[in-house]
Amino acid sequence: MAHTLLHDWFDDDFFRVPVIAVLRGLTPGEAVRSATRAWDAGVQHVEVTIETPEAIRTLAAVASAAAERGVAVGAGTIIGTDQLDAAASANASFTVSPGLDEGIIHESIRRGMPHLPGVATASEILRAKAFGLTWLKAFPASVLGPDWVKAMKGPFPDVQFVATGGMKAATALTYLAAGVSVVGLSSDFSSDEGADAVRDLLASVAVNAVGG
Repeated sequence: MAHTLLHDWFDDDFFRVPVIAVLRGLTPGEAVRSATRAWDAGVQHVEVTIETPEAIRTLAAVASAAAERGVAVGAGTIIGTDQLDAAASANASFTVSPGLDEGIIHESIRRGMPHLPGVATASEILRAKAFGLTWLKAFPASVLGPDWVKAMKGPFPDVQFVATGGMKAATALTYLAAGVSVVGLSSDFSSDEGADAVRDLLASVAVNAVGG
């Protein structure tokens, strides 16, 4: 039963836009502005990392703004089960971790909160798949590189990778072409010019999809 539940957490429609905004180390006001740029550029999902207690306020502020738009916000950098309480209290819709921790996965199952674990090896992918997870975070993606994605899609064609860590709009297409389903972008949303680059990226992806 748990496997079915997890498999249904992130369906094809959840991440139908191939970019997620990852906001880290921002004040509530800064984060809401960055999130708004992301939403206006066509991005649906925002992740706010909560590696510090202060970041909970930022997550709550972005989640409140997201609720007005009817979009989902996730809590990132989950490295312990205690953070799941904070994520839930701030109205996060899903959680993201830099690694794969079975305790966090078990607790996420119990709570019914979607969780996106980080992986960097074939063994970690196998462990995640044992829980029925097929949406996984490739981290740190800029270090792993697009060739890693191509290699892992061979034995694991059903796995959907969200590439985060050092990603930029300018290089995102390379990762998407390698087989990544979603790219996590951060600094691009700190300015209107960066957000415009993301808008152009999404338009390019849409054109390629129609052409393909």
